[in-house]
Amino acid sequence: MKDNQLLETADEMEIDLSELFHVLLKKWWLILSTALVGAIVAICITKFAVTPLYQSKAMLYILTKSTSVTSVADLQIGTVITKDFEIIATSKPVIDAAIEELAREEGVVFTRGQISSMITISNQEDTRILTIEAVSENPKHACIVANAITEKTASRMAEIMKSDPPTTVERAEVATAPINSNVARNAILGFLLGAVAVCGILLVQYMMNNNIRTEEDVEKYLNATTLAAIPIVKDKNNKKEELQKIRGSKRGKKE
Repeated sequence: MKDNQLLETADEMEIDLSELFHVLLKKWWLILSTALVGAIVAICITKFAVTPLYQSKAMLYILTKSTSVTSVADLQIGTVITKDFEIIATSKPVIDAAIEELAREEGVVFTRGQISSMITISNQEDTRILTIEAVSENPKHACIVANAITEKTASRMAEIMKSDPPTTVERAEVATAPINSNVARNAILGFLLGAVAVCGILLVQYMMNNNIRTEEDVEKYLNATTLAAIPIVKDKNNKKEELQKIRGSKRGKKE
C-alpha cells in the first residue's frame, strides 16, 4: 500500500520539461518586456543613483636588500615579510606622514579615517609586489593619495629594516573612467535579472496550479477516460456569427 502511495506521489511530482518550455514560450512577450524594463532600470540606476568611484594603483617591489639580489634567501625572506609590509603601509605613522605631505604639496587636507577608507593594500601570492590602491569620488585625490602612501610606506620600510627603500615599480596615474559605472555591463545584468525573475515567477505559478487543464491531466490524475471536450472559442467575431446563425435558424422555423 505504501509503495503504491509513493509511486502515485512520484507520478504527481513528475515535471515535463517540454511542457515547462511551452509555458515560458507562450509568455515570451512578458519575459522580453520585463527583461527590457530591467535593463532600463539598471541603466537609470547606474547613471543617476550610483556615485562614480575612481581607482588609482601604485606598486612597490619588496626585498630585504633592494640594491642587489645577493642570494635565494633574500628572495624567500622578501616574500615572507611582504605580509608584514602590508600592515606597515596602513600604520598611523605612514598615514600621518602622507597627510602632512598632501597638505603641504597639494593643499588638500585629509583625516586618518578618510585615508584609511580610501586605500587597500594587497600582495599577489608568490610575489614580492606590494600593491597600494586608492579609491575616491575624485580621480585626482585617488591618484595623489596612492602615490603619497606608496612613498611614505617605502620610507618607513627603509627606516624599520635599516636598509635602502623598496623600488617603486609603478606610480599611480589619474583614472579616466570610473570602476563602478559600467553602463553596458549593468544593462546586461539588469536584462538577465529581469528575464530570470519573470521566468521564475511563471514557473512557480505553473507548479502551484493544481487545476485540471488538459485531457492528459484527467487521465493522469483522475485515472478517468475523457468522453467529451468542449472547445473554448476566443474570437468574439466567431461567437457573434454563431449567435446570428442560431437566431436566423429559429426565425426560419417560426416562419
